Amino acid sequence: MRAEERRQAILESLRQSSRPLSAGYFAERFSVSRQVVVGDVALLRAAGADISATPRGYMILRTPGGLTRQVACRHDAAGMEAELNAMVDQGCAVLDVIVDHPVYGQLTGPLQLASRYDVGQFLSRCAGEGARPLSDLTGGIHLHTLSCPDEDAFRRVQGVLRDLGVLLEG
Repeated sequence: MRAEERRQAILESLRQSSRPLSAGYFAERFSVSRQVVVGDVALLRAAGADISATPRGYMILRTPGGLTRQVACRHDAAGMEAELNAMVDQGCAVLDVIVDHPVYGQLTGPLQLASRYDVGQFLSRCAGEGARPLSDLTGGIHLHTLSCPDEDAFRRVQGVLRDLGVLLEG
């Protein structure tokens, strides 16, 4: 298979998938190295493909159903699991984390977490890679974009985060 055909197959797979697909998955499927896949994705992005790298692999982000809302939070790394589980337990998906870096400006990390399983997988990957949360760059202050089925779910998230002492309010 030629490189251009492989890139088009990667793009088509991402368009059809409802879950993230890892570089390792594509490397095995096309009998190439993971680094070749990373390069293919970079070229696809440069050509205008809206491919996001999430903690669980590449995906084309779809516009979420329901309401999109943001919450501001503050906690240390130890509070991350409780915070993320609190949000997904109320029926909301955690789409991303956003911090305002003093040099780079707004940094956004796509998360796409919709269940405790997703949260567990994300935290395991963080631990396995020795990765620190983006919020470590900003003293624990960060935003999350949420996809909520309705306004009641968002209000429940706010209440639970308030009870945990991590909701940043004016």
